[in-house]
Amino acid sequence: MLDEIQRVPDLLSYLQPIIDDDPTPGRWVLTGSQNLTLLESVSQSLAGRSALFELLPLARTEIVRFDTFPSTLDDALLTGGYPRILDQRLAPADWLAAYVATYIERDVRSVSNVGDLVSYQRMLELAAGRTGQLLNYSALAGDVGVSQPTAKAWLSVLETTYVTFRIPAFHANIRKRLVKQPKLHFIDSGLACWLLGIRSPSQLRLHPLRGAIFESWVASEIFKHRRNAGESLGLSHYRDRHGAEVDLVVDRPDRLVLVEVKAARTISSSFYSSAVRVADELSDHRPVETVVVYGGDELQRRNRVTLLPWTHIREFDWV
Repeated sequence: MLDEIQRVPDLLSYLQPIIDDDPTPGRWVLTGSQNLTLLESVSQSLAGRSALFELLPLARTEIVRFDTFPSTLDDALLTGGYPRILDQRLAPADWLAAYVATYIERDVRSVSNVGDLVSYQRMLELAAGRTGQLLNYSALAGDVGVSQPTAKAWLSVLETTYVTFRIPAFHANIRKRLVKQPKLHFIDSGLACWLLGIRSPSQLRLHPLRGAIFESWVASEIFKHRRNAGESLGLSHYRDRHGAEVDLVVDRPDRLVLVEVKAARTISSSFYSSAVRVADELSDHRPVETVVVYGGDELQRRNRVTLLPWTHIREFDWV
């Protein structure tokens, strides 16, 4: 097992004939924290000889295996899913402060198209304020003070270093004018909270972006569930020009799963009214299931809608 393999890319060329002589799978495990450099090196030297695995922050399925884990929604959002925080029972703010400093100084500095690290960190903070929202490249670039192409390139760096991911707009042959902007989500809710200056569950409980952070948490859980099962595509969001929207559309082989996210604990019919409208629109094309993931505790079924408590998200088959 060779760690930080991107620091010695010439070693991959050395391994190539050794692997060709004995191609038994699993003899070599190569790991690295800088995905940009690692992918470039592997694609050049070990194309067709390797399988790539992504080690994302922990999903809820993994988090609940610890002896102690966040049991309330606000604690779970604030803690996030980085293993060391959970394993060592660290204060999330302390570890995340060191992580961001290391991320900026080590991982980002090694990327050639990021020259202004101060502006990059500013964009990182502003991106946290846009998690769970439609992504407007021009507005983000203007707030950071960089060009739109630079903002797009830096967002690609955030994705490649597993900080954020984008969910594209839903596309289908339906007679609707759909919003085409992608949605931006942070993979780790704890990191988003830290960048927003949220340091305690009580502060998060009253924060105006709590709903958006929870939406990103749900999107990330489904994203990780599917990635861990080998599915890299099949997620989108739906919004038409008349205001009908669904936070997440999961494209399964047998049906579409429409996911609406609500952070409130008390169920209301407003939770699913928009999702039902979208389901009626899409059901002519594909079988449709509607799920509302909410901040309460009771699993219910109402009006063709499954109301799924946030603690049950790991039990639903998103693949």
